[in-house]
Amino acid sequence: MKKLILGLAVTASSLAFAQQTPTTSSNPVSFGIKGGMNVSSLTDGADLDDSKSRIGFNAGVFANIPVATNFSVQPEVIYNDLGSKVTRNYTVLGNDYKAEYSRNLGYVAVPVMFQYNALPNLYLEAGPEFGFLVSAKDKFKSSTNGNSNGSEVTSLDKDDFQTFNFGIGIGAGYYFTDNLGLTARYTAGLTDIYKNNNGDAVRNNVFQVGLAFKFK
Repeated sequence: MKKLILGLAVTASSLAFAQQTPTTSSNPVSFGIKGGMNVSSLTDGADLDDSKSRIGFNAGVFANIPVATNFSVQPEVIYNDLGSKVTRNYTVLGNDYKAEYSRNLGYVAVPVMFQYNALPNLYLEAGPEFGFLVSAKDKFKSSTNGNSNGSEVTSLDKDDFQTFNFGIGIGAGYYFTDNLGLTARYTAGLTDIYKNNNGDAVRNNVFQVGLAFKFK
């Protein structure tokens, strides 16, 4: 709970600072929405052998706060769909079987990115991300000779997971217009996602690419 309050306090103070920051026609505070694709993985496979990256999504809102000529701070609140996936193929008595397992972890994340405008429309960024787990599920689906055998979703006990997730992000973005931009970011998790983990730490990693739209 204390970490949740901390993350929300960071967001609230950043937005309050945005509203109090003096604006000019050349350097205004701006707000926007963003969304895109996640390619996520877990460092130790989350109890799934041979785990690979899985495709998810992210979506949320942001405020861009100029603090100097070429520097700004961008706090965000986004939903992050993270996890990993395993696909296994095998043949038995001439039949081809395929099984897919995935661990799906949903977080409300609060990144606070420090951005440097290397060019008028191009920025580089780095900063911390505070994440709060809101859902944990395993999904399984299988097929035989290309025909689906169905799928199953199992809700996991969130008490087995750390509620708070901390990571460091680095990225870049390019605005094609004053409003519309392409974004890319890699965030490396520093927190073990499990409570009372006696083995190697399991951490979230994610590469994100998407679009951002600023309201002006």
